[in-house]
Amino acid sequence: MEDSCSCCRLCHLLSLLLLVQLPNWASTEEFQVLGPPEPIVAVLGGDAILPCIMSPAMDVRNMELRWFRTTLTESVFVYRNQQEQTAEQTAEYAGRTSLVMDLLAHGEAALKIHKVQVSDNGMYNCFFKMGSFFEEASLELRVAGVGSAPQVHIQGLEEDGVRVVCRASGWFPKPQVQWRDLSGKKILAFSEAHTQDADLLFSVEATVVVREASVGNVSCSVLNPVLGQQKAMAIFIPEPFFPQASPWKPAFAVSLTVMGLLLFGAGYFLYREHSVKLRAQQTQKNLRLAKEEDRRIKEQAQKAKDELQAELGKSCPPDLTVSLGGRRPGSPCLLRMCCFSGQRKAAYKAAWRKALLYPDWRKEQFQALSVTLDPGSARGHISISHGNTRLTFEHPGGDDLYSVLGHEGIAAGRWCWEVEIMSGEKGEWALGVCKEDANRAGWYQGLVDKGFWVVRWVETGHFTYVKSDTVVPSEPSKVFWRVGVFLDYSEGDVSFYDMTAGSHMFSFPQAPFSGTLFPYFSVKCGTVSLTICPSESDSLGHPAALHNSCPSLKETLKSSGEGLGSGSEEGEVAPGADSPLLSRDLGAVTP
Repeated sequence: MEDSCSCCRLCHLLSLLLLVQLPNWASTEEFQVLGPPEPIVAVLGGDAILPCIMSPAMDVRNMELRWFRTTLTESVFVYRNQQEQTAEQTAEYAGRTSLVMDLLAHGEAALKIHKVQVSDNGMYNCFFKMGSFFEEASLELRVAGVGSAPQVHIQGLEEDGVRVVCRASGWFPKPQVQWRDLSGKKILAFSEAHTQDADLLFSVEATVVVREASVGNVSCSVLNPVLGQQKAMAIFIPEPFFPQASPWKPAFAVSLTVMGLLLFGAGYFLYREHSVKLRAQQTQKNLRLAKEEDRRIKEQAQKAKDELQAELGKSCPPDLTVSLGGRRPGSPCLLRMCCFSGQRKAAYKAAWRKALLYPDWRKEQFQALSVTLDPGSARGHISISHGNTRLTFEHPGGDDLYSVLGHEGIAAGRWCWEVEIMSGEKGEWALGVCKEDANRAGWYQGLVDKGFWVVRWVETGHFTYVKSDTVVPSEPSKVFWRVGVFLDYSEGDVSFYDMTAGSHMFSFPQAPFSGTLFPYFSVKCGTVSLTICPSESDSLGHPAALHNSCPSLKETLKSSGEGLGSGSEEGEVAPGADSPLLSRDLGAVTP
């Protein structure tokens, strides 16, 4: 019996405990906090209400409620223990916030912000906490303010129109400006600028250029994009304000364009003429420099000859100065002359590379090359005869070149050979050396960069192509009867001498050779005969003597009217008379 009573009392106790815990279990149920789905719009200076709702609905008066901006410490309003906690509130919201108490028992909490400022614009969070469980929601407050009405006035003239300016201030957020004409058609703004003052309110200045007098009135409207409210002002522009259109302006513009084109054309023409003139002046300058250089060389040669003649005159007493024909072998004067000539020759041999005179002495440093023409290399209608040593050609004219190579190739050593030229009035010819693989087909020019080292004779004188843009002319009246070609392969030197006058014609700038070189001969027009003078070396290795097929120096002088003195006799020649130096100088001795 007692046991049954004890069991009954225990059951009643457990039931009582369960009833006591029911409110606690209900209070710890989870909930959600919901904010408004759309931004809340508030007007500057007015009030804004930021509501939050608990779901499911329940009494929130005993909860902790908090509104803050970014973090919990940036509190806008704090409610706890059923009263406002001002100590945790941010200073800028002090005295401007309050809680709407009427709806707390129904699960709704709303914060009211008084005297809304621009700084209140932005995002907020509402925070609900019960016990250890809390929840929050976000909401946006958009602050908007309508400022002053726009002020519109004419600022001045610009670009065939009238500039109109519109100004407004005290707007938030940044306002939109729109220009319209009398018919309501939009006009594009010329410029638009926005600024903010210390209260973060916007001021705007917009300008437009009205170019048509028919527009008449124009209006400027300033719109708040948040509130959708706008303020506008119109202005009437009198027609006299618009510049009068001149019918001459299009014609003037066309005339100016044509004049500009004409000036450009004239400038271009003058530029081309100036360029041509400069090139012609440069060409004349090059020709003048070349002539001066040639004259300087000739003057040096003449000076050397005059000095030698003067020294020879001192060596012979006046009473012994007679013609070569009257001087007997062994004469003291002739012996002194021969001795002096030997000294001169020794000095020449010591520096023969730098000397441009005495080609017959120069031949002692070179080996005579017996050149024969290679008929297999001939190009064009030319005739080869006399044992392949003579080239003859007769042609009325044209642009083609006819050429032939020597049979002997040169890849080393120092060699020389002589060529006799017989040319008509309009004969054109060239001679020298060229590379084995040089292209001689068709019409071509003998250029160094194409493998040719040649001198060429035309009607106005000889010249040579050193480079493709350089021409070295000679005296138009000069005619070469016998030309000597001197080739020093190891030194890269090609020189040409007038063997009749014993003078230097031309030397190419020294440059190393490569491959095999061949004697080169070409003709272009007129009546031309090129004869290679054969040579024979004596036992002492002296310069080669010429065969009868080429005229001797004495025959050449006789044919040109430069005979020896009146007392000369053939066969009675003084020792050393075969020296080119003596033959040139003694021919001028007066009886």
